[in-house]
Amino acid sequence: MASTVKPIFILLVFISFHFSPLASKPNDPTPSTWPLQFHSVLFMNNSGTLQKVDLWYDWPNGRNFNIIQNQLGKLLYDLEWDNGTSFIYTLDSNKECRILHFDVGILRPNWLDGANYLGQQQKDGFLCNVWEKVDFIWYYEDVVTKRPVFWAFYTGYTAHVMTFEVGAVLEDSKWQAPVYCFKEAYGKRNQALIESLGSSDHLHGKLMRQISSGASMTI
Repeated sequence: MASTVKPIFILLVFISFHFSPLASKPNDPTPSTWPLQFHSVLFMNNSGTLQKVDLWYDWPNGRNFNIIQNQLGKLLYDLEWDNGTSFIYTLDSNKECRILHFDVGILRPNWLDGANYLGQQQKDGFLCNVWEKVDFIWYYEDVVTKRPVFWAFYTGYTAHVMTFEVGAVLEDSKWQAPVYCFKEAYGKRNQALIESLGSSDHLHGKLMRQISSGASMTI
């Protein structure tokens, strides 16, 4: 009996130390609503594949932009609109582009409403409150500043927040997809782009859109 109880006790102590309490209660802290407009630099890790993402969130204008630099690789632009349309393209001489359509728009500022509070944990040197949403994303927010520090998708794809500039807005001219995105002649190049992305399964924007749909979209 003692040999059974001891490991269970150690496990409970570990859980209590790292995530206390485990269930959300009425007086638990709630995650901050996202600012209506901000710019953030994210370092993404997908099982060792690294990316730097410039995230421009612009809720009043119904748009979201992920500018993705793959490590020693391609620079991709993932431009999302609240009508469910996404343009994924390059601006190099290959002029690659693919248009995707989703049943949901961009994330609402209050997309974390209803998340389950898991307690506090140290992450990247910051003491954070931690929440989980629909078993899909785990979100870490600095206890003091209320700024996001880190989030992780259930796939293992993680984001480390390097900067978070509230109120920053990208100029309108940068939000226009290139003209070749609208030409059928680029169909083969479009397909080549998606194949190079692994069918876009691990695009940050696509995963975030899935939260809007309750994580019901197919990966």
